[in-house]
Amino acid sequence: VADAGYGQNTAFRHGLAERGLDFVVAVRADESAHPHDAVPTTPAWSGNGRKPAARYRTPAYSLRDLAAQTGRKSYRQVTWRRGSKGAMRSRFRAQSVRPAGVAARRHAMAQATGAAGWDGVLPALTLLSEWPTGAQAPTEYWLTTLPADTPLRRLAGLAKMRWRIEHDYRE
Repeated sequence: VADAGYGQNTAFRHGLAERGLDFVVAVRADESAHPHDAVPTTPAWSGNGRKPAARYRTPAYSLRDLAAQTGRKSYRQVTWRRGSKGAMRSRFRAQSVRPAGVAARRHAMAQATGAAGWDGVLPALTLLSEWPTGAQAPTEYWLTTLPADTPLRRLAGLAKMRWRIEHDYRE
């Protein structure tokens, strides 16, 4: 578990994944990603010059936009633990996304041993978003290597554990 200071760092996330470590890291709402079902395409080659590379032809969305696309009704109420003032709960949703951007693309190419071996598909991660009651839009975002069908209570508990860790450091 890590805050957005680490979560925004694509190299950090890929380093954890390469070591086989699952993670849940906070990220900013403006980080870009493609929906899970987005597919890169390769235009026809004219026969002149370099062959075109496979890439996503539609622009990436912000995590804020991806999380809000289906509306508040797609979020489920989850109680992740009991605190000193009672149950800690909010509304959450998990969905699969493909983080975009230069760093994500470079890392995917490197994993495929260069541009020639890369099929253009960005690796998928699970986006966990929180839309508290009374908020106009989702307010918190996390990326995780855990699958999107992981129970929401578990994902929310892991995401919210970061605050517990901060408290332990203070103690």
